[in-house]
Amino acid sequence: MNFPWNKKRKSAEVAKDRLRIAIMTDKQNDNYPFMEDLKKDIIDVVRKYIEVQDIDIKKECHGEFEALSIDVQVKEK
Repeated sequence: MNFPWNKKRKSAEVAKDRLRIAIMTDKQNDNYPFMEDLKKDIIDVVRKYIEVQDIDIKKECHGEFEALSIDVQVKEK
C-alpha cells in the first residue's frame, strides 16, 4: 500500500522547508546568527551552476512578511 506519509521527501524539499522555518522563526531580530553561513551556502550553490561576478543577499521586510533578497550578477561571456 502506498501512503503519502511513507514517501521519502527530496533533500531539496526538506532544505527549502528548513530555510522557510528558520527565516520565519525570529521576526524581531534583524541579524540572524546563521545569516553568514546561509549566505555562504547560497553562494556556493549558485556558483556550482553558473559563473557569477557578485552575489548580494539581504533581508527585507514587507509589512508582515520577511524575505531574503538575492541579487546575482552573472559574468559576461
